Amino acid sequence: MDLMITVIIAGGSGTRLWPLSTSEYPKHLLKLTGDRSLLQSAYDRAKEVGETVYVVTEAGHAHHVKDQLTDLPEENFLIEPGRRGTGNCIVFALDVISRRHDHDEPIAFVHSDHHIRDIEGYVRSLQTAAEASNISNKVTLIGIEPTFPSTGFGYIERDSEVTGADDAYKIESFKEKPNFETAQGYVQAGNYLWNCGYFVGSVETFMSEIRAVAPNLLSSYDGLSSVEDVLSDTYKEKYLSFDDLVIDYELAEKSNNLAVVPANFDWMDIGSFKDLHEANQSNEQGNFFKGGAIYDDELENVYVQNEEEKPVVVIGLDNVVVINTPNGILVARKDLSQRVKEAVARIKEDV
Repeated sequence: MDLMITVIIAGGSGTRLWPLSTSEYPKHLLKLTGDRSLLQSAYDRAKEVGETVYVVTEAGHAHHVKDQLTDLPEENFLIEPGRRGTGNCIVFALDVISRRHDHDEPIAFVHSDHHIRDIEGYVRSLQTAAEASNISNKVTLIGIEPTFPSTGFGYIERDSEVTGADDAYKIESFKEKPNFETAQGYVQAGNYLWNCGYFVGSVETFMSEIRAVAPNLLSSYDGLSSVEDVLSDTYKEKYLSFDDLVIDYELAEKSNNLAVVPANFDWMDIGSFKDLHEANQSNEQGNFFKGGAIYDDELENVYVQNEEEKPVVVIGLDNVVVINTPNGILVARKDLSQRVKEAVARIKEDV
């Protein structure tokens, strides 16, 4: 399958990796695992999938996104005037693509903030999903083989194979983020996959499913497609009149006509400092240091990042993250670092 469009969804509020990431400069804009930001890495992968790449981002971050992707044509930045959920974000892209491209060309909707190393496997999985979608006329998702009983991800329960398609399965059900015991059961059962939020299908396939089960998304699509000029104030006003719509609730969970392809690549959603530590190469003591002026003594399994010139001294700690930036200082037990989100909410209340 030579022709394929990739749409990178570059949203996110950036609260889980504070103070590195902020609502003004969320995590996909950060260089967390190398010389390229998560967004730039997602773009590099997308270019391997096919020539045509679109990026959907929100007006508040658009200038940063454009600064990072200087070779993407201006008309391929799809800028939401305000956030209205993943459902409307996908509908926005479908409307624009339907005006410019063949309605049978496959589209892969992917996220900008995932850490993936195996680019060949990534491309192969998206192509497999595109072929499965084409053969079965089903919107096709990518599922990740779970490596541990995560309570932070939703799960896809896969059913029998899709007739005529390689390595594609019908979807029995979607499961919300489970408790630990339930997650253990999912991993042991062997037919559950993590839902990483990737959707593949043509305009035709998406729209036939939206017409069948998603009246709210259809209403958004009809509203946008009735406006002649995509960049006009009328288009923006129409978009801002929408309620927040999440693609999982509006489409995925209502449909009984979806397929899933198990991923053929490594995948990490860097949702906490524990994840960030795992995504980087640690030294023999399990420590990772980033930035200058870090002074350590007797540390094990510690992540330290210093974004300022002042010295940061860390002594005699284990399983801890220490982050110093101009936005603030974080010191946390690494296994509790996902609670940063609640702390940021408290900070915002006080501001």
